[in-house]
Amino acid sequence: MQTEKIAGYFDLTDKVIVVTGGSRGLGFAMSRAFAEAGARVVISSRKAEGCERAAQVIERETGRPCLPIPCHVGDWDACDALVQAVYEEYGRIDVLVSNAGMSPLYESPSTVSRALFDKVIGVNLAGPFRLAAIVGEQMARGDGGSIINVSSIAAVAPSAAELPYAAAKAGLNNLTQGLAHTLGPNVRCNCIMPGPFLTDISEAWTDELRAALVAQVPMGRAGEPEEIIGAALYLASDASRFTNGAIIKVDGGAAFGS
Repeated sequence: MQTEKIAGYFDLTDKVIVVTGGSRGLGFAMSRAFAEAGARVVISSRKAEGCERAAQVIERETGRPCLPIPCHVGDWDACDALVQAVYEEYGRIDVLVSNAGMSPLYESPSTVSRALFDKVIGVNLAGPFRLAAIVGEQMARGDGGSIINVSSIAAVAPSAAELPYAAAKAGLNNLTQGLAHTLGPNVRCNCIMPGPFLTDISEAWTDELRAALVAQVPMGRAGEPEEIIGAALYLASDASRFTNGAIIKVDGGAAFGS
C-alpha cells in the first residue's frame, strides 16, 4: 500500500505535457519518461520531421499518444500557434517544459553579430518567457500546473565560448524565480540546471574540452540523457507540489559556479 502511495506521487496519467526541444537529447529523454508515466506528450522542436520521428518512437515504445507540433520558440507568433494547437487538441496544458536551446560557436565576442545575439536570446530566454506567460496565465485561471525551465550550468559558470548563451540562461534562472511569484499559488515554476551531458551537442567537444569538463565533476564523467528524468518527473508531478522557484542542479556535483 505504501509503495502504491509513493508511486502515485509521480503518476502523470493523462496529464498534457508540452516539451520544447523535445525531439532529441535531454528533451527526448524527458518526453519518453513522461509518456512512460502516463502523460499525453506534445513534442515540439524547430524541424517537423524531427518532431514526427521522435513522436513515433515514443508512441511505439510506450503505447501513449505523442503529438508532434513544430515550433521555432524564438518566434512569438509560432509560440502562440503552438499553444493554440495544443488547446485545440486537448483543451489544456498541465505541464510546460521549456527545453529548446541553442549555443552557436563563434571566434571571439567581437565576431558575434547582433542577429546572432538576438537569435540566441530569442530561443533561450524570450521564447520561454512568451510560452510561460501565455500558458501560465491559462493554467492560473484553470486548475493550475507546472512550468519547468531547462537552464544550464553556464548560467552560473560561463565560459569564453558561450557568452550570449550563458547570459540567456542566467536570465532564465531569474525568470523562473520571478514567475514563481507572478503565477502562484496555483502554478509552480522551477528550473533544472544541467551540467555536462552526453547529448548530440557533446559530439562537438574537443578532447581537451571533454577532459576539462569531466575534471570538475566528482563523479568523473558526463551525464547520460536518462539521468535528467528524475528531476523532470519530480517537478512535473505532485511529488513537488510545495517546490516553487527552485533551481535544481543536475551536474554530478560539479564545482561549476561554486
